[in-house]
Amino acid sequence: MVIMAASTSSLTFQPILERIAEEIERTPGRGRPADYIPALAACDPRAFGMAVAELDGTVYGVGDWREPFSTQSITKVFTLALGLAREGDELWEHVGREPSGNPFNSLIQLEYESGIPRNPFINAGALVVTDRLQTRTGDAAGELLAFLRTESGNPALDFDKDVAASETAHGDRNAALAHFMASYGNIDNPVPALLDQYFRQCSIKASCADLALATSFLARHGVRADGTRLLTRSEAKQINAVMLTCGTYDAAGDFAYRVGLPGKSGVGGGIIAVVPGRCTLCVWSPGLDERGNSVAGVAALDRFTTLTGLSVF
Repeated sequence: MVIMAASTSSLTFQPILERIAEEIERTPGRGRPADYIPALAACDPRAFGMAVAELDGTVYGVGDWREPFSTQSITKVFTLALGLAREGDELWEHVGREPSGNPFNSLIQLEYESGIPRNPFINAGALVVTDRLQTRTGDAAGELLAFLRTESGNPALDFDKDVAASETAHGDRNAALAHFMASYGNIDNPVPALLDQYFRQCSIKASCADLALATSFLARHGVRADGTRLLTRSEAKQINAVMLTCGTYDAAGDFAYRVGLPGKSGVGGGIIAVVPGRCTLCVWSPGLDERGNSVAGVAALDRFTTLTGLSVF
């Protein structure tokens, strides 16, 4: 990917973030928190934080950038990376790489496509990836948490038991997805055990600073914070590509149009984004639009790429 940017070598992120925060503060209408997960419904939709991490680990932030929030579907990126690192292209025999065009928890396409989910970022696809990681590690959620703690440099990251319990109590649709795929032989583990792993991984709490740092391996083309390689350069490119085309539910086209970066959102209000070879970002604001993406988060990333010229296009 070629990064088009104006004077990126001398770019100073802090004043840009402060300008964005001021603009967001003046913006009316921030959407609504995810009310179908009771533990998230009480979040303040006007909360806002944003962080940028450079490849050397320097982090800039503004607003609530050190406030932990529920990562939700953002974790799907890291589970995919851990799974891809273990089995390479074999993983893609069980999950596709195409946008779904349907809601993230839809059952419709699974029947037409014999239990193979369209991509790893809709719920069905994430369940498959978690299932395969569980088979290889015996504790997919624990493996993910250890990775995030290491890459973020924050050993205090942990699961939120209340959020996990809330999702379990309202997890019938995910159970249906898992059972349906199991009927096609695309799930190896018992569905209750898989759902426990999946809900735990989605419940992890982390801040914008934590997630910007943890995502940096994708900007470093697969290289971890300690200099070891998790993914090949080609595998890192694959994940960035799927983030660009599938990372924001069925609004990925609009996100690519507005922001122009690989990104992954979560219904907790967070969005991570990658500028390959340059930096990573995380923005958080709990108010969501009708497609499940943070209203202020998308607007902030749009302004970031406009002000900096940093984009993959």
